[in-house]
Amino acid sequence: MREIGAFEAKTHLSELLAAVEAGETVRITRRGKAVADLVPIADVRDARASAISRIELLSQQLEQPLSVDEILSARDAGRR
Repeated sequence: MREIGAFEAKTHLSELLAAVEAGETVRITRRGKAVADLVPIADVRDARASAISRIELLSQQLEQPLSVDEILSARDAGRR
């Protein structure tokens, strides 16, 4: 994974986007600390699909499956 400073990332955004389109992940840093990853959109979709599958499996293992509202409420509670 390539790391690049925020100022340089701003200067070379088009080049970075082309690299990400080609499948590369680029980590953006500020003062040496990682602040963001540029990842191909397919990776994000795969991660979401995997998370949804794990939630569905967990829900099936419960005596009473969770509703969508209960899942979203638990997700939001975890963000606090």
